[in-house]
Amino acid sequence: MGERNAGSFGIIARKSLFCLFSVTSILFILSWFFVLRSTGRPHFIDHTLLPNSKLLSTVENGSTSTQSQNDVDSIGNRSILVDAEEESSSSSSPPPPPPPPSSSSSSQDKEAPQAEQTIEFVTNNKVVLKVFMYDLPPEFHFGLLDWKPEGNSVWPDLRSKIPDYPGGLNLQHSIEYWLTLDLLASELPDAQSPRSAIRVRNASEADIIYVPFFSSLSYNRYSKTNPHQKRSNNKVLQEKLVRYLTAQKEWKSSGGSDHLILAHHPNSMLNARMKLWPATFILSDFGRYPPNIANVEKDVIAPYKHVIRSYVNDTSDFDSRQTLLYFQGAIYRKDGGFVRQELFYLLKHEKDVHFAFGSVQKDGVHKATQGMHTSKFCLNIAGDTPSSNRLFDAIASHCVPVIISDEIELPYEDVLDYSEFCIFIRTRDALKEKFVINFIRSIKKDEWTRMWKRLQEVEKFYEFQYPSKEDDAVQMIWQAVARKVPAMRRKLHKSRRFSRSLVRKERGLRSIPSPRNFW
Repeated sequence: MGERNAGSFGIIARKSLFCLFSVTSILFILSWFFVLRSTGRPHFIDHTLLPNSKLLSTVENGSTSTQSQNDVDSIGNRSILVDAEEESSSSSSPPPPPPPPSSSSSSQDKEAPQAEQTIEFVTNNKVVLKVFMYDLPPEFHFGLLDWKPEGNSVWPDLRSKIPDYPGGLNLQHSIEYWLTLDLLASELPDAQSPRSAIRVRNASEADIIYVPFFSSLSYNRYSKTNPHQKRSNNKVLQEKLVRYLTAQKEWKSSGGSDHLILAHHPNSMLNARMKLWPATFILSDFGRYPPNIANVEKDVIAPYKHVIRSYVNDTSDFDSRQTLLYFQGAIYRKDGGFVRQELFYLLKHEKDVHFAFGSVQKDGVHKATQGMHTSKFCLNIAGDTPSSNRLFDAIASHCVPVIISDEIELPYEDVLDYSEFCIFIRTRDALKEKFVINFIRSIKKDEWTRMWKRLQEVEKFYEFQYPSKEDDAVQMIWQAVARKVPAMRRKLHKSRRFSRSLVRKERGLRSIPSPRNFW
C-alpha cells in the first residue's frame, strides 16, 4: 500500500513539474512577443512583406512611385485595351498623401511619414552625369554651322557669341547642338546649378564619353554629292569619325561600349552605325535599325524639337477648341506610313475632322500652329518611321495626341506614363470603319480636361533651350543617359573578366587567374 502511494505521489509530482514548465514557457514566449512589439519589429515585417504597403515603393534611378489600391486617379490607356478600361498612376507624379490615422492601425501609421521622407530624399537626389567630350575638329560640329574657330580653340566662346542653328525642319533633329552647348556651358565660371551633366577633362573620371558629331545636320546639309564628287561630304565625315574613334585609347579600352553617339535623324550615321554599334546611340526611333545594332535596352530615345509655336497662357477649354480631330502633313508615305492614306479616306468626310496635306512651305508652320491650338485631339500616325515631330508639336499645343504607331518608342517612358496624356490605338483597329471617330467621340469633357491639364504639366520635358533649365529636354535626356550607365558598366566589367588571361596567352605565358576573375 505504501508503495502504491509513493508511486502515485511521483506521478503527481512529475505532472506538476510538467505543468509548471509549460506555464513558464508560455509566459516566456509571451514576454518576448510584447518586447518585440514594443520595438516595432512586427511592424517592420508587416510593411516589408505584405502587398500594398507604403514601404513597397519602387525607388529606381532616382525616381519613386508609391503603389496603393486607391491610387486610381489616372484615366488609363483606354485604346490599347479596347474591351476594358485600365487605370494606372504615373511614375512621374508625386506620391499621394498618406491616409488619416485610424484607431486600428496606430502603430503602423506612426512610421509611415518617416518612410515617405526617406523616399522624397531619394527623389530629390538627382544624378549628375560626368561626361568626357572629345575635342573633335570643328568640321564635325560647329564648323557645319559655318562657324570659324579663332586661334587654337575648337569650340566657340559662348560668352561672346553662340553659333546659330538653321531653322525649318532642321530644328526637329537639333538635339546634338543643344547637348553640346550644355556641356560647354558647364565649364563656364557662372555655370548654373543644379545640372544633370558636367564636362570632365579626364576620361577615367567620366561616366560616359561623348562624341560631338552633329550627324543630323551633316545629313541634312551634306548628304548630296556635287557633280565633281564621288562621295558626299556627309559620308566622308563618317569615315573620318570611324577612323578617329577606333584609334583612341578610350575606344580601345572599352570597345566603344561607354561612348555616346547622336544619330537622331533616321538617316544620319548610315555608313558608320554598323561599325560603331557598341556605343549608346541617341535616336528618335528604331525604325531603320536592326535590333542587334540599336535597341531599347542599350540606347536612348530622345524627343524631337517641336517646330510649331508653344501655346503660352493657354486659356482654351473643351468647348472652345472647335475641331475634334486634327492632322496636317504628308499623307502618302512608305513602309508603316501606309496607314496615313487609309485613314485619310476613312476620316476626310467626318464632321469636325481636319485631315489634309501640309508642309512647312507657304506658311505651313503658322497654319499648323493655329490648327493644333484650336483642336481637341491631334493625330500622330506612323510615317516612313514609327515616330514623327507631330507628337511633340501636339504636346506643345496641349492638343491630346492620338498615337497610331505600333512600333513607336517614346522618350523617358521608363519614368513617364504616356497614357495619362495620350490616346493609343492599334493600327489594326484604326483601319476598321468608324473605329477611330467613334472612339474619339466617346471621350467626354472631364476625361479630356484631365489629359489637357497633364499636357501642360509635362510640356517642359520636351523644351530645348540654352541655357538649359531644370527638367527641360536637355536635362531629361542627360538623366535618361545616366539611367543607362549602370547596365553599361556591368556589361563592360563582365567583358573584362578574362581579358588578363587572354593577354598572358597572347604573350605565351602561363595563364594565372587574377583575384577578380578567379571566382
